Amino acid sequence: MPPRNVVVAQSGGPTCVINNSLRGIIETARRRPDKIGKVYGGRFGIEGVLKEELIDLSASPAEEVALLRTSPAAGSIGTCRYKLKEGQDQDFARVVEVFKAHDVGYFFYIGGNDSQDTAHKVSVLANEHGLDLVAVGVPKTIDNDLGDAAFTLLDHSPGYGSVARYYAHYVRQANEENAGSCPADPVLVIQAMGRKIGYIPAAARLADPAREMPLQIYLTESGLSLQQLGENVVRQLESDGRCIVVVSEGFDVGEVGNVRDNFGHVQFSSSQQTVAQVVVNYLNTLKFPVPGKARGQVPGTDQRNAIAYASSVDLDEAYGVGCHAVEIALNEGNGWMATILRDRSGSAYNVRYDKAPLDKVANSERFFPKEWLAPNGIDVTDDFVEYARPLIGEDWVSVPTVAGLPRFARLAQVFAPKKLPEYVPQTYRK
Repeated sequence: MPPRNVVVAQSGGPTCVINNSLRGIIETARRRPDKIGKVYGGRFGIEGVLKEELIDLSASPAEEVALLRTSPAAGSIGTCRYKLKEGQDQDFARVVEVFKAHDVGYFFYIGGNDSQDTAHKVSVLANEHGLDLVAVGVPKTIDNDLGDAAFTLLDHSPGYGSVARYYAHYVRQANEENAGSCPADPVLVIQAMGRKIGYIPAAARLADPAREMPLQIYLTESGLSLQQLGENVVRQLESDGRCIVVVSEGFDVGEVGNVRDNFGHVQFSSSQQTVAQVVVNYLNTLKFPVPGKARGQVPGTDQRNAIAYASSVDLDEAYGVGCHAVEIALNEGNGWMATILRDRSGSAYNVRYDKAPLDKVANSERFFPKEWLAPNGIDVTDDFVEYARPLIGEDWVSVPTVAGLPRFARLAQVFAPKKLPEYVPQTYRK
């Protein structure tokens, strides 16, 4: 059989390491000219497929592709939050048309829960329409909520190790600030991403595994109330004179004016007010046993794109799982997601790359395990620390710079010639 072309696309919120999975796919595909022809990138995810906007990644020199290792976020080929939903028959038919028109034999979709659902739907679509296509998912999410509760399908998602490292450093630095300014600002409230799943705020404990800081961590899964949070903070002030609160953006503080994305997920960064501000406002109505007031910080998208804080372990694994996805496509066929599993046979941290059926991970949600939540509800256990600590790595990542500024990959914006009529995705039609 002559070589077939590849389409790779990304979906959902980006990470520090998402481009390294893309790099793994591109470089592995280039090593297999006997099986793979052109490598195309869907510009802005599945939307690029629907609009027939396919970036010819084969046109980019190897040096630029290599720079994807330390290029954060989704600036390379873009991402989207467009979901192929039941009943969108024209969208599904369009995907088939585009893949046929460009002789696409392999489709890789990098993303989280909803993205794996899209990859699964495309894999089913291929079977139903007799399309000679292999669809493989590649995991990505800072939330670490992809997979099963037993961690047998996926131990952790590429992207989580870097955001965990970010919080380990961020909270450690914030503690220095809080310790020095507590006569005026005794309480610091930090809001962490993660919606209703608490792996990201839990990573704050990595800043202080010996529990020497006056640190309280509030996961959505704790079920605690705003009043209980206030009581806990006052007690901490009575004993330590200061307190650092790390709270999930999904912690229940009442109505915050929720805004939802196209996947139906709450976008807390777009809400009318932040959870951190609600907490700060409430705390400042209480009578503190020390002088001063509470203040808050809400790190933004730097949580997922600050390449200086990226985990070298995360970078390596994101690349490895991208490479493995190509091997799955060539050797195992349609309907899989590449996975990372932890080798538990020894004391040293090691992983192996495997696969899981797409229908098992599509739209899955893995909540923070109850057994990793401390009995007091405001901390996590040492078992979680043992799980997460290896993911953040040891050394700082070396980012190439030019004139003191980071040098990111700049892929050639060469597009495959369009062969089909213009198309507007169904969701965007008025």
